[in-house]
Amino acid sequence: MTQDELKDAVAAAAIDEVRPHLHRDTVLGIGTGSTANRFIDRLAALRHDFAGAVASSEASAERLRGHGIEVFELNSVGTVPVYVDGADEVNAHLYMIKGGGAALTREKIVAACAERFVCIADASKKVECLGGFPLPVEVIPMARSYVARELVRLGADPVYRQGVTTDNGNQILDCFDFMIDDPQAMEARLNAIVGVVTNGLFAARGADVLLLGTERGVERLLPA
Repeated sequence: MTQDELKDAVAAAAIDEVRPHLHRDTVLGIGTGSTANRFIDRLAALRHDFAGAVASSEASAERLRGHGIEVFELNSVGTVPVYVDGADEVNAHLYMIKGGGAALTREKIVAACAERFVCIADASKKVECLGGFPLPVEVIPMARSYVARELVRLGADPVYRQGVTTDNGNQILDCFDFMIDDPQAMEARLNAIVGVVTNGLFAARGADVLLLGTERGVERLLPA
């Protein structure tokens, strides 16, 4: 199977995962990225079965509206029963690196407000140790150089993602050569750096279930 076919398979499995939660008052949490887009496209057929969605990016919000799905502000919703999103990397504990699409802060906020986090990914995203994918760190623009120096002190090789401004008006530093042995501790340590908005480690709030597209079909994995 191609990577696109694997993404289609996990998007279909995610529909089955959320279907029991759908009723006329349900507001779903929807993530960002190519796999999440495939889920959004499949969700369109069920748009009359639920109230709408909260999106983790402007791009996802636009795609939802394009399918006739109402998009709500998170402040008006409070909590969502299910949040469906992809990952750039995910380990056996269902800790993740996210933020390749620069939507990490909003993704982390929606995840924090979700009763259940369903991660959808193809098999290439499953790793033993997080850090092969460069870890994104969202920073206040005036703090970028300071934060970069602090990241170097932690052993990372931070690279400014030029030409990218987040939906929040901030900038991204991608941390290369930065394997992470203790994701929960490192997530907290990075967030404590002055000028950091948040980082792409999702360990304090990892996924509750992983739908992983493999050559053998979609595997449904729980945290180790």
